[in-house]
Amino acid sequence: MSLLTKLASLGAAGLMLLSVPLDTAAPQNDVDGTLFLVNRQWMVTESYEPSDLRQAEVPGSVRQMRDEAASALEEMFAACKEETGVTLISVSGYRAYVRQYNIYHRKLRSVKGNEAKAQEYVAPPGASEHQLGLAMDIGQRNKPHLNDKFADTPGGKWAQENCWRFGFILRYGKEWEEVTGYKYESWHFRYVGKEKAKEIHEANIPYETWMIGYRTKLLERLMSD
Repeated sequence: MSLLTKLASLGAAGLMLLSVPLDTAAPQNDVDGTLFLVNRQWMVTESYEPSDLRQAEVPGSVRQMRDEAASALEEMFAACKEETGVTLISVSGYRAYVRQYNIYHRKLRSVKGNEAKAQEYVAPPGASEHQLGLAMDIGQRNKPHLNDKFADTPGGKWAQENCWRFGFILRYGKEWEEVTGYKYESWHFRYVGKEKAKEIHEANIPYETWMIGYRTKLLERLMSD
């Protein structure tokens, strides 16, 4: 059974547990929750926009995120500056569906309509974590960003090693490409909350894989109560 098939089965099971809140039994069905999984199979609607977006008070551009994630980003950037002297910058946070549509179709034109090639790095509209307001592409001031070289910068190394302390995970690891469906992105960080980020960091697994284990354990516990 594939990862996505397992997730679908677990989601259906969660919906049957009517004695507990939906976002507890089936976080994949709570688009406003911090654990909602989005990829090319699990998508959000064209009209979806988080209700609590705000500008993160950090250097850079496109700084909008959901309030909780923005606060965590501010904390992370401040800690990096204090611990290393390095200034991290925001490059791309929240993106509306139409913005993602334009980015994707521009990429699609650049690869002569090859969808597989376009989707190595760019999510189709509705399939991007940026629409959740929980993802941020990060760079280092005066250094290359949004390419693999970011991983070799002091800021990039620090972010990968420490992001979990502030509730973020590196979403698209180099060794996880077959699971996530995307090429390695050393700059893309996703907010899931401090407790869950610590678990995922310590397990060193892609979010899709962690979600299956999380849902399985949760449902087993709920069913045994």
